[in-house]
Amino acid sequence: MKNIVVLGGGISGYGSAILAKKKGFGVFLSDAGKIADRFRSKLDEWEVPYEEGGHTEERILAATEVVKSPGIPDTAPIVRRIREAGIPVISEMEFAGRYMGRAKCICITGSNGKTTTTSIIYKILRDAGYNVALGGNIGESFAYSVATGSYDWYVLELSSFQLDGMYRFRAHIGVLMNITPDHLDRYDHCFQNYVDAKMRITQNMTSRDWFVYSGDDEVIWQQLPKYDFRMRQLPFAARNAVASGAGDAFLCDGVFTATAGKASVEIDTSKLQIKGLHNAYNAMAAALAALAAGVAPAQIRRSLYDFAPVEHRLEPVLEKDGVLWINDSKATNVDSVYYALESMTRPVVWIAGGTDKGNDYEPLKAFAREKVHTLVCMGVDNAKLVREFTGVVPEVVSTASLDDALKACKAAARAGDAVLLSPACASFDLFKNYENRGELFKEWVRNNA
Repeated sequence: MKNIVVLGGGISGYGSAILAKKKGFGVFLSDAGKIADRFRSKLDEWEVPYEEGGHTEERILAATEVVKSPGIPDTAPIVRRIREAGIPVISEMEFAGRYMGRAKCICITGSNGKTTTTSIIYKILRDAGYNVALGGNIGESFAYSVATGSYDWYVLELSSFQLDGMYRFRAHIGVLMNITPDHLDRYDHCFQNYVDAKMRITQNMTSRDWFVYSGDDEVIWQQLPKYDFRMRQLPFAARNAVASGAGDAFLCDGVFTATAGKASVEIDTSKLQIKGLHNAYNAMAAALAALAAGVAPAQIRRSLYDFAPVEHRLEPVLEKDGVLWINDSKATNVDSVYYALESMTRPVVWIAGGTDKGNDYEPLKAFAREKVHTLVCMGVDNAKLVREFTGVVPEVVSTASLDDALKACKAAARAGDAVLLSPACASFDLFKNYENRGELFKEWVRNNA
């Protein structure tokens, strides 16, 4: 009997373990930390054996195959030992993809915009009456959905870490939003390694499949000649003239037309609830993917106009005394902050900082000069931010806690300003994750602004 070991007891791990159990495999889940109560109760319900607080190496190395959660790096000692033993290591996506049956999947990746784009695509398909599940980085575990449901479509947000562990898996519609430097600490500080991981979204695609990608992203353009693509290509753009025989989308004067095959839809971006150029890109990508999935143009238009902003991504929290407080905690890299600052129409008090991932802040300096009058640095180590933006922004304040940071923002903000939490960094120095950072920000603002 095949013996599956699952490393990590988070949302990816518990779903994989339950799917392995359902398929009749021997299964064991191991987590070096603590498993959340909701996942532990599911494992108990399915009678999946597990351990937490450490790894029993002997039991793990008895695996036929290991399903590794995306948060565990390849450099982890237990992962190195598994590989040295010659045991295959795969991702939840690779594992669950084997048991999808006749279902199809739309897979979305990119350094930025993937959560919003994934959410829009899911909404469009659901509104259109499709039997669809949401998974990957958001929604339910893909493996758990495969184990417990029967869906015709899966809409999956994929990180580079999830793509790394995928080999035979294939996206029927693959969406690549952009590629900008991120997570370089997990890729030997080599950008090309990260680029190669993102391009895995295209692997195994056939001439029946669709590839939606940014025609404005120079990194993607540089990669395209390296690949012998057979799938139908659907580029979207606002700056470059792009065209494809299969279809495309182009934004001009606030309106875009998306075409896939013989179907087209025209969208007036002024009617969207999500604002800014980055959201126009998200809407174009979503419209192309939905057309490729066969959704009627009129339904795509209705769903796009009805779509509300994603939590923690340029989320307006409160306006008080003329000051608008905006939660953009999901902006954990420079490119996300670039689009956030670009979309600002008020003078900005900007909160940044956290765990720096090797950031180059140069692309932000033009917008910072033009729009930001105060930068409040919030992190354990603010030295790099202070150094980079002193002389660029009139006022730079260094703080070491959320409370101190927000008190400084309140003191600096004037009527007509926006206070923007858009950190450009990971949250792990002061918070559990970006959601925790965003929730605490919103709570403070509602109680103290």
